[in-house]
Amino acid sequence: MEKRRIGIMGGTFDPIHIGHLVIAEAVYETYRLDKVLFIPASSPPHKPGVKVAPALHRYVMTVLATVGHPAFSVSDIEMRRPGPSYSYDTVRALRQEMGDGCEFFFILGTDAAKELGTWNNVDELLDLCHFVAATRPGTQRAVDDVIKQFGEKGQAKIHPLSTPELAISATDIRKRIQTGRSVRFILPEQVEAYIKKEGLYR
Repeated sequence: MEKRRIGIMGGTFDPIHIGHLVIAEAVYETYRLDKVLFIPASSPPHKPGVKVAPALHRYVMTVLATVGHPAFSVSDIEMRRPGPSYSYDTVRALRQEMGDGCEFFFILGTDAAKELGTWNNVDELLDLCHFVAATRPGTQRAVDDVIKQFGEKGQAKIHPLSTPELAISATDIRKRIQTGRSVRFILPEQVEAYIKKEGLYR
């Protein structure tokens, strides 16, 4: 029996934006995934001391952004677990929860891929799932270097995927909101409305 193919889109999602959704859709389509799970980090380990919006707000925004896609859903698995949100713990928990009938594809951008060597238990993580690294023009070499770093396991488990180029960052979005500039077409409408309603990033 063919395994179910599950995408995992982890991140701070502070806030989730169109760039995240475009990458998730590209991987969903290319790798013929059955489902993409968006997992907001409760306590991002790579952002110590950096102030992020409360996890509940980031979770709700992620739900609002993905609700219209039949194969996208949001998990609060990292919000339910105390301590830093390590991907290794998350993928291990998902494998236990969903069983051996699933194959996991962890979706990440080039910047996250470049830091893969610093991730907690990354060698064991590569045994548990594939990684799909979204590349933009000019970033392919950086991902190739990461694949080389992990040798044969990198060749087998880390896959670059060229995705539409969208120069969007959550940092820029937060600055735009702080300075009263437009975020229309950068954020899903429901997310923009939620940010206004809750007074986030002011």
